[in-house]
Amino acid sequence: MNSSYFEHDADIGIIGQGITIEQSFEDAARAVFAIITHLEAVEPNIAVTIEFEESDPELALVVWLNLILGKSRELGMVFSRFHVQRHGDQWHATAFGEKWHDGMERGVEVKGATLTMLAVKQIGPIWESRCVVDV
Repeated sequence: MNSSYFEHDADIGIIGQGITIEQSFEDAARAVFAIITHLEAVEPNIAVTIEFEESDPELALVVWLNLILGKSRELGMVFSRFHVQRHGDQWHATAFGEKWHDGMERGVEVKGATLTMLAVKQIGPIWESRCVVDV
């Protein structure tokens, strides 16, 4: 799908789309990291696993994005590929990326996902996940 972001006041909103809710979450994560750096320059050679429990899909989006941003800061990494699976209220995800290094262009730092303009909904055959991120 085509991840994207939009400006909302002083912050930036992200939109993820997919055939499934999980794919829309993957695309939303790509949108977040596209704000941080050029994704095509990131080698997806290190895998990081993330698991969490959340029954509400909208809150799950915020939890997912904040967990992946936290892992990025904790490990000094940037991610470019994502795989999300859901089994009931259990979410299992893998983020693929590499350590920050000289030569990587740094964009805007994303501090976290917020509840502002939060929505996870199906529009026809496409799932859309969106929220504003704090920069």
